[in-house]
Amino acid sequence: MSCSGCSGARVEGIDKYEVSLEKQRVSVTTDLPRETIFEAIKKTGKPVKDAPTA
Repeated sequence: MSCSGCSGARVEGIDKYEVSLEKQRVSVTTDLPRETIFEAIKKTGKPVKDAPTA
C-alpha cells in the first residue's frame, strides 16, 4: 500500500479496522467470512495474504 486506496475499501459489517501504510498491512475485526474481506481488498488491486488470527 503506497497510498490510502485501501483505506476506502469499505464493507458493511466491519466492527473495526486498522491500516498501516508503513507495514503495508490491514487488520480487520468482523464476524463476516474472511473471503468477503479478501474479495473487497482484491478489488483495490492489492495483494491479499492470510495471516494468523489473534
